[in-house]
Amino acid sequence: MSFEDTDTSGFERILHTNLYGVINGITALLPLVKTSSSSSSSSSASSIVITGSKQGITNPPGNPAYNASKAAVKTLAEHLSYDLATSHPSISVHLLVPGWTWTPLAGAAAASGSERREKPAAAWTPEQVVDYLETKMAEGQFWVLCPDNDVTEDMDKRRMLWNTNDIILGRPPLSRWREQYKDEFNAWMEQK
Repeated sequence: MSFEDTDTSGFERILHTNLYGVINGITALLPLVKTSSSSSSSSSASSIVITGSKQGITNPPGNPAYNASKAAVKTLAEHLSYDLATSHPSISVHLLVPGWTWTPLAGAAAASGSERREKPAAAWTPEQVVDYLETKMAEGQFWVLCPDNDVTEDMDKRRMLWNTNDIILGRPPLSRWREQYKDEFNAWMEQK
């Protein structure tokens, strides 16, 4: 889906699912979480985990509706964390930004009439993602930039910093994917 399409129904569907799904979930469940965390019988803190996407941060070309929806989810999670830090400090907020995770949504489901597909070596299992999430939550991390077997957390951070530097350095948007910046980006990624 791109801006070359004149039919906006795809944009509306993606935004409705990815953005308004999160907004509706937060508005429906947050009062319950607040009540539970404020209850005198509650002995432990509460947590809210919102699933974002690396595409909402690194913004690769090809699917602006998805990228925009996930960028908005990132912003909502940041604001929810900020708001609750003062009003309900016992509720932590975490933005889970998974790498390639082998789920039915990502291709793990069996094709019609066949056996379940084998997990590619680069993908993580959902259990690996949960273990990583729990570790970062225990560390008090809001950002849970989950790697996979091909992309490390450091690689993700460098890609995100490159994107931010597009603004700071006055490069054109999405420079990472532009031919004239290809060599510079690759050299940037190789720096230690």
